[in-house]
Amino acid sequence: MSLITYTPKELDLLARLMRAEAIGEGALGMLMVGNVVVNRILANCLTFKDINTVTEAIFQSPGGFVGTTSPLFLNSATTYEKSLAEKVLNGQYFYPATHALWFYAPTEGTACVNFWYEQELVGRYKNHCFYRPIAGACEELY
Repeated sequence: MSLITYTPKELDLLARLMRAEAIGEGALGMLMVGNVVVNRILANCLTFKDINTVTEAIFQSPGGFVGTTSPLFLNSATTYEKSLAEKVLNGQYFYPATHALWFYAPTEGTACVNFWYEQELVGRYKNHCFYRPIAGACEELY
């Protein structure tokens, strides 16, 4: 059973975003990007208060994902990429993205900053730094 309701089109959309944002990070990196998208739908807080669908989370403006402008986002997702997206939609979480609402890739060779836009660093996976909301800000994530 999935954590959120989604359409086949949204499954493809999420899989494409995961690919565009993290193909260089491998399957685990792609899964973590998917966790962030699902978390934004479930959070019901901060700038994600009115985000209720995969489509809304991915195309939120401002605050959406840069990967939507990548050529990697344009083609339909593969069966494998969709299977990864289904994992996060069905509730599988991968640390450090477990409670993360944000991630970014610092300049190569640069460490993650401890706080990014006042949000706490949870951890790093390859070239992505993951951030969770400050304590008490988004209780729905816990």
